[in-house]
Amino acid sequence: MQTKGTITLEDLEFFAYHGLFQEERKIGNKYSIDVTIEADFSEAATEDKFSATVDYGALYKIIADMMQQPTKLLENLAYKIIHRIFDNFPQVSYIEVSVAKHNPPVGGVCKWAKVKLNQRR
Repeated sequence: MQTKGTITLEDLEFFAYHGLFQEERKIGNKYSIDVTIEADFSEAATEDKFSATVDYGALYKIIADMMQQPTKLLENLAYKIIHRIFDNFPQVSYIEVSVAKHNPPVGGVCKWAKVKLNQRR
């Protein structure tokens, strides 16, 4: 019997240089990332084996590395994060990523612009 579950890393904060406008890519901005992965955690749960789970630190490093590669669109960034996680963790069956840009250039007060993508393997 499978024991499926999720791991979520919430409100990861980064300063990065994403954006459609050249000024955004020059001065940078604060970003927040949430990621949820789903996998079969049967062996990790029953055998208490680290090798049978998804390493939070490795998951964080993937996201941190992707944040250092500027993109124009948040959608593209979220898509790249999803596929990098799938490439590194074959046991993951579902991923949801949200990317929020703080104080986006919308011409008025806006706490953040957020994009959320998900994909099932």
